[in-house]
Amino acid sequence: MDLKNFIRDVQDFPKKGVIFKDITPLLKHPQAFREVIRQMGEKYRAQKVDTIVAMESRGFILGGALAAHLGVSFVPVRKPGKLPWKTLRETYDLEYGRDTLEIHEDSIAQGDRVLVLDDVLATGGTAAATVRLVERAGGQVVGACFLIHLGFLNGHEKLKSIPVFSILHY
Repeated sequence: MDLKNFIRDVQDFPKKGVIFKDITPLLKHPQAFREVIRQMGEKYRAQKVDTIVAMESRGFILGGALAAHLGVSFVPVRKPGKLPWKTLRETYDLEYGRDTLEIHEDSIAQGDRVLVLDDVLATGGTAAATVRLVERAGGQVVGACFLIHLGFLNGHEKLKSIPVFSILHY
């Protein structure tokens, strides 16, 4: 199954000059969605992951499904003001501006082996900020997993010490 057939390019979103990789056609197709989770699960099953940390919002879809598939915990990373408990906060640069992420300060146990997961690795700002949050919370990041890697944006450079895996490359 060629999963690229389920990714839609949206021109000038969220701003002019950006080509957004829309994964909603893939999510709508049960076999394609299952195949993504199967491939991610195959990659990480033997790595003794304790927790999957995924970023809002499309990362939640993939991260929650993979956590259930692997039988591990799931922790959401959200935009400011969305989590109801005490949080750690990290501000970062992304491909079209600045943003801030938060995680519950008690969401990760000291030494937990954590997989960071999102739908797209672009410039790496979101992933790098999430790695910093996980480390501040006491976790050990064992990998960063993405459905799509936009290699031409060099986001993997911000994750140099973290093994990066992605299913689709552009």
